[in-house]
Amino acid sequence: MAIRIIGCGNFDRGDDAAGLLVARRLHALGVVTVEQSGESTSLMDCWNGFEHVILADATAPHGRPGQTFIWKAHADKLPEDVFACSTHAFGVREAVELARAMGCLPQSLFIYGIEGKQFSLGAPLCPEVKRAVGSVAQQLLELTRLISPAQATQNRA
Repeated sequence: MAIRIIGCGNFDRGDDAAGLLVARRLHALGVVTVEQSGESTSLMDCWNGFEHVILADATAPHGRPGQTFIWKAHADKLPEDVFACSTHAFGVREAVELARAMGCLPQSLFIYGIEGKQFSLGAPLCPEVKRAVGSVAQQLLELTRLISPAQATQNRA
């Protein structure tokens, strides 16, 4: 079963790089990943043709930086205020809800959100988010080995 793993974010905006860093860590371990800015139509194009998608992204600060959330986006609507830190008018949440309305969501779409703290231009990654990136990457590595052992060892795309 092939799955698509997508990391979203912006390296220039502090903790917004979390999803991209998860993808890069997995890629360095031999897992095929894709990096996206989080813009809606690009995301929808990126998961088109895949039945199973895992997306990693930073979430807006609400409680504890580095806290990880997992949403079954194929089954439930995403909270409106979670991905508010996007630089795009239409980001991850909008892509998911537009795809849902159009009937073109993947069969399974899991979103791993890492709560950020600082999203200013040029801000560094906070230590809590850095630790969470490692933890989420490890979880996804183990998951890919369980679900799709062949994909976890494919050549990088």
